[in-house]
Amino acid sequence: MRRPRIAVAGAGYIGLAHLDAIARSERAALAAIVDPAQAAQRLGESWRIPVYPSLEALLSSEPPDAIVLATPNALHVEQALQCIAAGLPVLLEKPIATELTDAQRLVDEVERCGARLLIGHHRAHSPIMARAREVIESGRLGRLVSVMGSATFMKPDEYFSQAPWRRQRGAGPILLNLIHEVHNLRMLCGEIVAVQAFASHAVRGFEVEDSAAISLRFANGALGTFMLSDTAASARSWEQTSQENKAYSSYPDEDCYVIAGTLGSLSVPTMRLKTYATPGEASWWKPFASETLALQRDDPIRRQMAHFIDLVEGRIQPLVSARDGLQNLKITIAIAEAAQTGQTVPT
Repeated sequence: MRRPRIAVAGAGYIGLAHLDAIARSERAALAAIVDPAQAAQRLGESWRIPVYPSLEALLSSEPPDAIVLATPNALHVEQALQCIAAGLPVLLEKPIATELTDAQRLVDEVERCGARLLIGHHRAHSPIMARAREVIESGRLGRLVSVMGSATFMKPDEYFSQAPWRRQRGAGPILLNLIHEVHNLRMLCGEIVAVQAFASHAVRGFEVEDSAAISLRFANGALGTFMLSDTAASARSWEQTSQENKAYSSYPDEDCYVIAGTLGSLSVPTMRLKTYATPGEASWWKPFASETLALQRDDPIRRQMAHFIDLVEGRIQPLVSARDGLQNLKITIAIAEAAQTGQTVPT
């Protein structure tokens, strides 16, 4: 079978990661870059592939077999619809959209025509997540009771000085960072049906929050708490614990999720599992048997690309569907609303 030719629109940080994943794959070939920036021209020369200034230019010349859209968030829906109309399978970077109405419009079109669209929540492809989900679904934890999560990290001052829009409404860690965590929590603990939140901007004093404390109710009755901050000198974030992105310092003794059930608890990503030493004796007076589960780490971006190639070839359904992308956005927006209003917001 001929290797599918995959183009990448958007040659920024995440676009470069996708380009590299395609180039390293033995099952696909780089087709083109879509980006009007001069730097993209230099990239095209180094990869020896054409560079187009727009999707229109690409689609009117030699369309690829599939495309990755790693463009600014506000362009996601219209560009995805354009590519779907051209018959291309699409890997669309998260978030699916910036507005729920636009996200719903894309979901409706994907489901109407059966388009092959994968939302780029790359952590969903992490072997850490797969292992944790396997443990939970095996029943070793019993009935789920709670999850405690955190994404506490420190963004440096230049992060905001280089892009002043990050200080303004529409930015902030709830809308920029939390959507990753929402999908992880849904994968591990099920659907989130209601949220509450407090937010603070006391440290930086920007228009947007720098910290948020979030409460979650799951459809299965479990409850969750989540601490989010981009101004905390802490390593309790996915990037600093998973060891998957080598650009970050990592700390193998830290966790960012602790999931507890009626029979045991699992810390992620250290995969430390505690269950009662004597089955059937569940009590705080009884000792736990502790073990660290074996885990094979791998690059989730590379695994996501392999999954996308399977989707392009018609072998599978997307692990993260357009409807998943819509629900992740809906929950994230609900948390922002809860923080602003002080109300419980259903999702």
